[in-house]
Amino acid sequence: MFKVLSVEGSARRGRLETVHGVIQTPVFMNVGTAAAIKGGISSVDLMGLKCQVELCNTYHLHIRPTDEVIYRLGGLHRFMNWSRPILTDSGGFQVFSLAKLRRIKEEGVYFNSHVDGRRIFMGPEQSMRIQSNLGSTIAMAFDECVENPAPRSYSRASCERTTRWLHRCAAELKRLNSLEGTINKNQLLFGINQGCTYDDIRIEHMKRITELELDGYAIGGLAVGEPTDVMYRIIESVEPYMPKDKPRYLMGVGTPSNIIEAVYRGVDFFDCVMPSRNARHATIFTWNGIMHLTNARYQLDERPIDPECDCPTCKSFSRAYIRHLFKADEQLAGRLAVTHNLYFYNTLMERIRDALDSGSFGAFRNKYSQRLADKCCD
Repeated sequence: MFKVLSVEGSARRGRLETVHGVIQTPVFMNVGTAAAIKGGISSVDLMGLKCQVELCNTYHLHIRPTDEVIYRLGGLHRFMNWSRPILTDSGGFQVFSLAKLRRIKEEGVYFNSHVDGRRIFMGPEQSMRIQSNLGSTIAMAFDECVENPAPRSYSRASCERTTRWLHRCAAELKRLNSLEGTINKNQLLFGINQGCTYDDIRIEHMKRITELELDGYAIGGLAVGEPTDVMYRIIESVEPYMPKDKPRYLMGVGTPSNIIEAVYRGVDFFDCVMPSRNARHATIFTWNGIMHLTNARYQLDERPIDPECDCPTCKSFSRAYIRHLFKADEQLAGRLAVTHNLYFYNTLMERIRDALDSGSFGAFRNKYSQRLADKCCD
């Protein structure tokens, strides 16, 4: 299913064949948590924004409209009118970050809904059943997300439990994929590496989870407040122990610079709410750095957001106009800004792939890694 087409150092150029189409890697997955991109971007819009994969969330869709409703409507692809691949997060991160009251047991987690407070149980089997009902292309294993920093002893015990949960996830998804009424009998499963910021625990856990022949492997529990250099160190520690012939996914990352640096360290898949969330607050990513569009300097600026960009926003509207929309609190401001940021991120991945194809990724990294993290001076 996954083939590495070329390498430059640890950076990889690949392709993953799925039942919903081919994914060219490295890839950024656009985050539509509740089956929609915040900012008024539809699935039809995403087709024109170079989106290859949309990420949706198991927890949120289980809460509403419920996975049973989506199953009865033919699955998530039909529900949201999206024919390309979808990855569903397991719900684990939301269970641990949103649920105010929770009890972790060997069988799973008991918690209260953040919407209406009702009592809910989710374990490995429940997460797999929900994701099977959704019919996503790639399902993520149910894991425990531990806050950084965490005591070493708890981190190790949590990893051991996550490994046991992974075995249960694999067994349950295999059973579900064999059933007559399953929407996607070719649903893939990615396991998740945990271990906080302890290199040896991370390595040990990666070795354990790769004993299962899964379809891909993710690094979880990073980009949650630890210093950037620590995140890079963890990637470098575990990368040698990740299978060379399987996709690698760094969960919840990140800035354009983070992505370039993680590709340099061997990562294939990324996701983050940053491009859409920041856009809705007038923070824009450009090839010249980060722009804050409500700045007074743009009041009479008739140029597009980014002269190097050919997204629908940059082709049609000026900085001055979009700044006005933000100042007037018009919803169109967020839609135009999110359109640009998503297009920028997907174009960034396209240029990374082109650089890897031509053997020039090192030069690309040297030119853009720091530039894209700096404040735009244009």
